[in-house]
Amino acid sequence: MVLLLALYSFGGLIVAGFSIPLILRKIPPNGLYGFRMRPTQNDPQLWYKVNEFAGRRLLVLGLGTALSAIILYYPSGHNLERYALSCLGLFLALFLWVMITTFLYLRSFQ
Repeated sequence: MVLLLALYSFGGLIVAGFSIPLILRKIPPNGLYGFRMRPTQNDPQLWYKVNEFAGRRLLVLGLGTALSAIILYYPSGHNLERYALSCLGLFLALFLWVMITTFLYLRSFQ
């Protein structure tokens, strides 16, 4: 169970770390890193706007995942399955929130 705590915490911090360059608009349009959709890759101004927006949400996702992994660790009663599913469920809910709100934000420019 400690391994899951470490994986979710470290994984969340990695996601948060990768979001910082997007928020700071340091990542130019590319095919590997960022919110890569045809409209964003064809318009550099749109790329930076949408990726900053997505980056802010990814920061919440990453920090929320790491923090919840720590918080949920203690009340889980050392039930591995409950802990793993709780962390995964929260991560997936936050990820879905990131994707939906970013797609809606992108759509507002079209």
